[in-house]
Amino acid sequence: MVSIPWLSIIVFSPLVAALALLFVPSQSRAATRVIAVSSTLVSLAGSLVVAFGYDLARGGYQFRESYPLVPGVGINLDFGVDGWGVSLLLLTSLIIFAGAFATWTLRNRDKEFYILLLALVAGVFGVFVSLDLFVFFLFYEIAVLPMYLLIGIWGSTKKVAEAGPFRFIFRLLDIGGKEYAAMKLTLMLLIGSAFILAGILAMYYSAGEHSFSLEVLEKAHYPRSMQLWVFPILWMGFGTLGGVFPFHTWSPDGHASAPTAVSMLHAGVLMKLGAFGVIRIGMVMMPEGAAAWAFVVGAVAVINVVYGALSAMSQTDLKYVIAYSSVSHMGVVMLGAATLHIDGWNGAVYQMFAHGLMTGLFFALVGLVYEKAHSREIFRMGGFARIMPGIAVFFTLAGLSSLGMPGLAGFVAEFLVFLGAWEADAKTLLGHAGIPVWWWALAGILGAWITAVYVLRAVRAIFWGPGPDLERYPELTDFRGPEWVAPITLGVCLVVFGVAPMLLLPFIDASSSEYLEVFKTAALAGVIR
Repeated sequence: MVSIPWLSIIVFSPLVAALALLFVPSQSRAATRVIAVSSTLVSLAGSLVVAFGYDLARGGYQFRESYPLVPGVGINLDFGVDGWGVSLLLLTSLIIFAGAFATWTLRNRDKEFYILLLALVAGVFGVFVSLDLFVFFLFYEIAVLPMYLLIGIWGSTKKVAEAGPFRFIFRLLDIGGKEYAAMKLTLMLLIGSAFILAGILAMYYSAGEHSFSLEVLEKAHYPRSMQLWVFPILWMGFGTLGGVFPFHTWSPDGHASAPTAVSMLHAGVLMKLGAFGVIRIGMVMMPEGAAAWAFVVGAVAVINVVYGALSAMSQTDLKYVIAYSSVSHMGVVMLGAATLHIDGWNGAVYQMFAHGLMTGLFFALVGLVYEKAHSREIFRMGGFARIMPGIAVFFTLAGLSSLGMPGLAGFVAEFLVFLGAWEADAKTLLGHAGIPVWWWALAGILGAWITAVYVLRAVRAIFWGPGPDLERYPELTDFRGPEWVAPITLGVCLVVFGVAPMLLLPFIDASSSEYLEVFKTAALAGVIR
């Protein structure tokens, strides 16, 4: 099994399908969908093979592949997967498989849409398995850049009311338009990418190893003075994609304007690239810098959690509610990372997985509701459960996972993060430095409480409460045909990984334990000093 290049199959099968679609006539919609879905099935099957074949006892990077690219400067196509990578590969495979079905009814240039979507997901897969930092960065850019076209061409526009002394800016920039959202997203993420590239080059030249290998660079000794400025650069660079406050503002507009499958990938997977980069590249490779900046990272994460939840509560557009909810939930990820505690790190990665499933399910259902009701205004809808009971049940399930209902995946993640925050005072480097962080857990719990308010209010208003005469919505129907695939896939996973978290936690814990031990050894002296 190891002799088969499973990671290459996972990464490149979407690209091969995208190239194949170039030769499919635009009017052959059935062939387009079959090719796209088949490639997602190949990636999903490959991810399952990797998960079942990963040796937890041995740990570390497995399923290794290496192909020289530019040996003269130390650049190689070097693939490998650790426990974190296993969980995130599985998440990406599930989201793209569900997303391919969520846009089954697309009729506007669907061939080009699937080509860009498959190219994007190939970049995501590549990030999670790349062991060469230069190739890591290339895949990172491949994952980000197609978003501009996907939103700018297939997105939706919602005009924002002009108000206040700067209302002329609303007209000038077309705020609320899909072109505005696409441009804002691309420009902000490119600025973040510039920070990332600067950090990677700083590590490359400081290490003096003439190699971009992740394993080589993480063993190099970097001066503490260098780590103190490189880590915040990496944090801001990756954090821009991860929705870190105040660099999060591209995210709600991008979520709201993106088509359904793109919203699912955007919130479900792409934001995880940023969080993954902060922990795996920033914290593990810059331990002294990360330890010195951990309090700032955690404090900003608390702002993310509470501010995102309050912003979601103030929205009336359903997509914006979920978009700001994602900002809040990504704050939980960064909060777990900042604890420098095993429970916090396990919870952060589990939150990436759980939030990916939950928000993917949310956006799949919002797309269906909008397609059938032609509205995203929460308080203009009501009583929809009478016509679409299946959609109502799955939407409620996603909402309960979002607010941390026991028995669902979201509860497991948030419990671990809050536990790690509570224990961080005495059992981590933050405790050695005398920095009190127990209040992070209280702020996180406050965010969860606010989440319960806006989620339950939205669910009740749209589906279960009294509403306008349903004759105003003649096209309302429940799931039809392929529309069942995405909610069943993601909803079942939310329950399974909530009831049986040990299906996934051993993979995450294997890497968290290994990296945290290395982190403590490298950073402890610098923090105490």
